[in-house]
Amino acid sequence: MSEHDSEFDGCGCSFEKKEECGLFGIFGDPDAVQKTYFGLHSLQHRGQEAAGIASSDGQFIQCYKNMGTVARVFRSGSDVLEKLANPIAIGHVRYSTTGSSKAVNSQPLLAEYCRGQVAVAHNGNLINAGLLRDEYEAYGSIFKSTSDTEIIVHLLAKPTHQNKPDPLGHVLNHLQGAYSLIFLFADHIEAARDPYGIRPLCIGRTDAGAYIVASETCALDTIGAKFVREVEPGEIVRLDKKGLSSRFFVRKGDITPAHCIFEHVYFAKQNSRIFGENVHELRKKLGRQLAKEHPVKADVVIPVPDSGTSAAIGYANESGIPFDMGMVRSHYIGRTFISPEQELRELAVKLKLAIVNEVVAGKRIVVVDDSIVRGTTTRGKIRNLRAAGAKEIHMRVSCPPIRFPCYYGVDFPTKEELLANGRSLDQIREFLEVDSVGYLSLEGMLAAAALPADYYCTACWSGKYRIPIDVALNKFAMERYQMYMFEDFTAAYE
Repeated sequence: MSEHDSEFDGCGCSFEKKEECGLFGIFGDPDAVQKTYFGLHSLQHRGQEAAGIASSDGQFIQCYKNMGTVARVFRSGSDVLEKLANPIAIGHVRYSTTGSSKAVNSQPLLAEYCRGQVAVAHNGNLINAGLLRDEYEAYGSIFKSTSDTEIIVHLLAKPTHQNKPDPLGHVLNHLQGAYSLIFLFADHIEAARDPYGIRPLCIGRTDAGAYIVASETCALDTIGAKFVREVEPGEIVRLDKKGLSSRFFVRKGDITPAHCIFEHVYFAKQNSRIFGENVHELRKKLGRQLAKEHPVKADVVIPVPDSGTSAAIGYANESGIPFDMGMVRSHYIGRTFISPEQELRELAVKLKLAIVNEVVAGKRIVVVDDSIVRGTTTRGKIRNLRAAGAKEIHMRVSCPPIRFPCYYGVDFPTKEELLANGRSLDQIREFLEVDSVGYLSLEGMLAAAALPADYYCTACWSGKYRIPIDVALNKFAMERYQMYMFEDFTAAYE
């Protein structure tokens, strides 16, 4: 499935996989806010629901955030960035995995507690957030959002946690699940990664000596910074006037990493380096392995752009079948294109991916995609290829069949809505209306990656969750009926 494509039901609700969140932070640069803005632009593929920047002059934190893309929130002609201008800044782009798509859940989350102000930006999903919220509400804590990130602020403010030698490290040990975090305090930044290293987080440095933390190295490239290293699982890095320092809140080496390899398959940008290797190069290796496992006689290999392109190049190189662009994706049709009528929704899909008739007409084609989730969008693309005159269509997918939901920061549908759940390959082929279908094996995918196989999380394919999960967990686990009533009433009144 392409990076910005999605499938909508009659209410306009998306059922396909969605991006997560993107983080960026920089300390000690006079243009910190501007560079955060450009860094967030490069991370826009990780979330398009909301964007925000918090900055500090060393004493006071200010924050601006809103719903929409980076360009929309900080739209040209406004003076928001000028008002935020400070030498310390963090930023966030969001796609919701816990909590509704509402302005109150946008980040960075700014709060004030006994030690002053703090702004928090989070990528991931806390699987014990509901339990922690229930506990803190029972003791009188009042929550303003339905995001799991707010839990972290309440933990940080608890008086007994403040008495610990390392309050932040103590707080992080209470969290379960996936989290890459950036904290902006008045005079410094702290960034942390969960003990399994599920979500990526890296460190960079500018030529002038300012340190940066970001979800992906593509953000470093955008502002001309050099990659230093990744934040290690279980590590807290501190950026302040002294430079970069580090400590661990778990004993280093005690936990085997569980990096989300779906970051390589789909989420991360092609020019990023995560988990020790370049995304584009690994995707090409996945495509080559896919060609070995599922060869077919065909005239042309075409990708589902954009995230299927690298794997399609690998498939073409290995198979010897020519590569071409049989589909062209529009960058101007966003995932928020919602229509109540089926006919108009189908037109939206055609707008997002236009078929190059001359490439596919009368040809036996191999269509390479990074993954298939629910399958209805993919079937729509196949029908468009048939209508354009494709003689044969062979679907090839550069990851295994997705049969289980993710609870670590990817907003997949429920298990029952997943195409591969309970279906044989032949039944999947019939549903997609293709001549053949082939998925990359789990073993083949892991063998293509640079790290040992047990260093990756494969839960969405294997059902083996490294961190135990509550089967009742879902995106709206912390929603409150009263909050909905209040917000709906307010909106109606205005």
